[in-house]
Amino acid sequence: MKKILILSANPKNTSKLRLDEEVREIEAGLERCKYREQFQIISKWAVRSDTLRQALLDHEPLIVHFCGHGSGDQGLALENKLGEVQLVSTSSLAGLFGLFKGKIECVVLNACYSEAQSEAIYQHVDCVVGMNQAIGDKAAIEFAKGFYDALGAGRSFEDAFAFGRNAIDLEEIPEASTPVIKSKYLGSQNTSVLVQPDAAKPSEKRKLSAAPPPLPEIDTVVIPTFPLENPEGQVSLDSPFYMERPPNEVDCYETILQPGALIRIKAPRQLGKTSLMTRILHHADGHGYKTVSLNFQSVDTEFLSSLDQFLQWFCASITDKLNLPDRLDEYWKGILGSKNKCTKYFERYLLPAINSPIALGLDEVDQVFQHPEIAADFFGLLRAWHERAKNDADWKKLALVIVHSKEVYIPLNINQSPFNVGVPIELPDLNLSQVQNLIQRHGLSWSDSQVEQLINLVGGHPYLLRVALYQIARSRITLKRLWEIAPTEEGPYSEHLRRHLLNLQEDKELEVAFKQVLASEQPVDVGNTAAFKLRSMGLVKLRGNSVTPLCYLYRQYFSDRLQVHI
Repeated sequence: MKKILILSANPKNTSKLRLDEEVREIEAGLERCKYREQFQIISKWAVRSDTLRQALLDHEPLIVHFCGHGSGDQGLALENKLGEVQLVSTSSLAGLFGLFKGKIECVVLNACYSEAQSEAIYQHVDCVVGMNQAIGDKAAIEFAKGFYDALGAGRSFEDAFAFGRNAIDLEEIPEASTPVIKSKYLGSQNTSVLVQPDAAKPSEKRKLSAAPPPLPEIDTVVIPTFPLENPEGQVSLDSPFYMERPPNEVDCYETILQPGALIRIKAPRQLGKTSLMTRILHHADGHGYKTVSLNFQSVDTEFLSSLDQFLQWFCASITDKLNLPDRLDEYWKGILGSKNKCTKYFERYLLPAINSPIALGLDEVDQVFQHPEIAADFFGLLRAWHERAKNDADWKKLALVIVHSKEVYIPLNINQSPFNVGVPIELPDLNLSQVQNLIQRHGLSWSDSQVEQLINLVGGHPYLLRVALYQIARSRITLKRLWEIAPTEEGPYSEHLRRHLLNLQEDKELEVAFKQVLASEQPVDVGNTAAFKLRSMGLVKLRGNSVTPLCYLYRQYFSDRLQVHI
C-alpha cells in the first residue's frame, strides 16, 4: 500500500485558499483510478511544525503533498497554536526530510515560491516538485488533479508531473510553466530540471572589473522549453519569461483587493514595473474589478500647460477606457476649482456608473514630476482620495497603482503626498536562482562559471539578461563574444547604453558624480541627491550610503565614453 500524506495549512492571517477542493479532487481522482487499491490517502489539516513531524513518524508515507502558502527563501507557512503564520525555514524543512531519507520517494510542494524548499529537500528525496513563482488556486488544483490521475494510472512521478502541467495548459491557464521538478531519474536533456544541488554555486563575491575566465567558443543550446521572445517593452501576461520576485507579487495581489488600496511601484527603467502593474490589474479583473491603465507618456503637451486641462484629460481618458459617455461638460461648470470638479466627476458619475470596484493603474507618473505646478495639486488629490477611502463607501471602491522610476524631488507637503502612504514596492534585480531559471527557460545548458560570468557582466538586470540570453539562444552570439563586444557600440546594448550616456551628459553635476563612482573600486559616497538620481536611472546599486556601478558592462562602457581611467 502506497501512502500519500496530504498536509495543508491556511493560517487565518493569510489569504484564503481552496485547499479543501484540492484535497477533494486528489481523493476523487485516486478513487476512480485504475490502481486505486494500491493507494491510501491520509489528510492532515491546519498543520503545525510539531504535527508535521508527528505525521511523518506515524504514517511513514511514500509521497508527501503540501498545499498552502510559500514565502520563497523564507520558508513554508505552517500554523502556530493560535492558527496564525509560523514560517518553517528551508534549512529546517530539509533537515526534517533528511531524517526520512530512503523512506519518502516523492514530495509535492503545491505552494507559491516553493522552489527553494524543493531544491533543498531534493538532497534527501529523489523526486521533488515545487513552484518557481506564485500559483493561483485554479492552477494548483488542476496540477494536483493531473498529477494524481496519472499516478493512479500507474505512471511514473516524472510522467505524473508532465500530466499535471498539461492539466493546467488544457484549462488555458497561463501558469503551466510554474511547477518545476527535480528528479534523479530525468535525462539531462530535460530543460525543466534545474542544476543539481550538490554542484558548486557561483561565488557571491564578484569583482566587477575582473576579466572573465576562459569561456567556450560555442554555448550549449538545447531545444528551449518555450518559444523565444524578443525582449522589448512589457512582458505579456502569458509569457514564461516573466520572472516573479517574491514576495512582491503576492503582496500586490493581496493589497489590490483591499478597500481603497494604494500600491506604489518604484524601480529604474526596464526592470519590470509595467509588467508587474499589468499583472496586478489582471488579478483585480479576475476578482470582479473594472481596470484602467493610463500611461502618462501619452499625455499631449497641450494638456500639461494647466492643472484644469490636465485633470480634464485625466477624467476623459478614464471615461473612455471604461466605455462610458463623456459627461465633462456637465460636471466641469461653476466656480469650484479644478480639483473639486475632478473629485465630483469621480464621486457622482464614474464610481456610481460602474457599480463595481475599479483598479486604476497610473504608469510613468515621472512625466508629471517635470511640471511642479501640476504635480503638487495632482498628487495631493490622489492622496486626498486615498484618505477618503478610509471612511467613505464610494471611495473604498477605488484602488490605485502608481508607477514611477525617479525619486520624487518635487516639494510635496507630507500630508498631501501619496508617496508616503500605501504599500511601497521596490523591484530588486533578479537573484541567482531566478537568473538560473531564466537561463533554463531559454534552453541553455550552462556551467556554474558561465552563469557567474553572465551575472558579472550585466548583474541581475532583467532586460539586460534577456537580451543576452535571447541572442545566445538564437545562436547569434556566444557568451565569450558577448563579453568582448557588450561594452562597445558593436554590442547588443548600444542603444540602451547611449540613452543613459545622453541623460548623463545633460546633467553635468550627475556626470561628475558618476565619474567618481567609476574611478573607484570601492563604493563611493556622492551625496544623497546624486546617489538616488543615479539609482533611479539604474546605473548604480546602493551599498549603505555609498554607491557602486551596477555591473561590469556599465563600468567598462561609461569609463571609456566619459574618459575615466580605472
